[in-house]
Amino acid sequence: MTCTDKKMQSGRSPKKNREMNGFLKGVESIGNRLPHPAMLFLLLAVIVVIVSHFVASQGVSVTYFDARAKAEVTKKAVSLLTPEGLRYMFNSATKNFTGFAPLGTVLVAMLGVGVAEWTGLFNTSLKKLLMNANSRYLTPIVLFAGIMSNIASDAGYVIVIPIGALLFCMAGRHPLAGMAAAFAGVSGGFSANLLIGTTDPLLTGITNQALKAAGIDMTLAPTCNWYFLAASTFLLTVIGTIVTDKIVEPNLGTYEGRYKPDDTPVTALETKALKNALIALLVYVCIMAFLMFPQNALFRSAEPGGAMTLKAFLHDGLIPAILLLFLIPGVAYGRTTGKLRTSHDLVAAMTEAMKSMGGYMVLAFFASQFIAYFGKTNLGLIVSFKGADALEAAGLTGLPLILLFILLSAFLNLFMGSASAKWAIMAPIFVPMMYRLGLSPALTQVAYRIGDSSTNIITPLMSYFAMIVVFMNKYEEDAGLGTLTSMMLPYSIAFLIFWSIMMALWILAGFPVGPDAGLFI
Repeated sequence: MTCTDKKMQSGRSPKKNREMNGFLKGVESIGNRLPHPAMLFLLLAVIVVIVSHFVASQGVSVTYFDARAKAEVTKKAVSLLTPEGLRYMFNSATKNFTGFAPLGTVLVAMLGVGVAEWTGLFNTSLKKLLMNANSRYLTPIVLFAGIMSNIASDAGYVIVIPIGALLFCMAGRHPLAGMAAAFAGVSGGFSANLLIGTTDPLLTGITNQALKAAGIDMTLAPTCNWYFLAASTFLLTVIGTIVTDKIVEPNLGTYEGRYKPDDTPVTALETKALKNALIALLVYVCIMAFLMFPQNALFRSAEPGGAMTLKAFLHDGLIPAILLLFLIPGVAYGRTTGKLRTSHDLVAAMTEAMKSMGGYMVLAFFASQFIAYFGKTNLGLIVSFKGADALEAAGLTGLPLILLFILLSAFLNLFMGSASAKWAIMAPIFVPMMYRLGLSPALTQVAYRIGDSSTNIITPLMSYFAMIVVFMNKYEEDAGLGTLTSMMLPYSIAFLIFWSIMMALWILAGFPVGPDAGLFI
């Protein structure tokens, strides 16, 4: 039985699916009539070039205190329709592509993931997992796993999202619904987690620098948002499950795509191979734990203050570690089943994985140019400051101010993808402003994180956006930016609304947002 043979879990008839031609179908239809995503990014890059010249010709500039540079900075709009701009576009094209943040992450991780998939480890593992499982519980499991994956920075994008699609497909559900749920958890829920991740100390450090620059004698701990974000994990899991099961999956209809995973019964040899893969995985995890967690572990490096931390490893070494996380069990499984006999077989498995990344590399080239141009021209900075000026001019205080700040953060995230870069600009403006109005910096920071996370999943400036389109094409060749946007828009709206409501109720209840982090000054 294939993933197209089982009954859809949404309970909607084909007729009802055909009738869902409302707003989301309109978004999908319009979006998919646009050029190929690669050409669309090229078109957006051209628009940025033209707009940059117009804005620069007006002499538009902004002056602000950069919390990371610890200095006042003036930035002017930069035209790319000048001799210097044209030289930049040609001279930086290769560097823009090779330096594109997700490119190395995706390609390196896929070497290991490809081996695990080629040998059949994924297929057998998922069949075992789903043998006695109720597929209705897949949605919250995938969402929760996506949210928790951000503890490993960007690893969830290349691991949880494709596995979410495969899980749904093998359970007889639409694979794009599984991909959407995983993407919503990984990216829409990027700021929520039960644990303290790498983003927490990064943003808190920027907040502390903004406080220091404003002459405010206060220092926040990296745990200052922990209570609220831990509770948010459960809220987003519930909201994301409802959106997936009641809106996204019914709107997608019955899956009739080309991808049909093997669903023959698990043999005795495959069971033995799976046990060997699990043993290999446990041995690897134990070795990595020894290299990471003792006080003077090999992968720990000294910080400027002298403390030994995993910061450098988590930033630069995690992806190779993830490669081995899938490669080692994949090899153990393949050796047992006989599919991996020689080194030639291993290279063939990796080569097969890279073949599927060809389309992504083309897309990444044009996406990287667009994102680089947008940063070079300073258009994102200008939009951010004009929005900040508008919020300050509104003259609001208390809860209305916080809610409007969340909306502003969500809007600005459409133009600046990096959470830390955006916060480095906004924190010196809003942290002191909110402080003067009696709102704690911890509250301001968590409000920013709500808005910043909620719209990650609908902006092409999010660096992994192009990659998700390529993952979708494995299941539906005609899927494009319109399909992705129409799938993710309900999550973005629901997360923004209900997360903001949770924030409002949290403030009204007077709960602290983290340990020793109250709401008001």
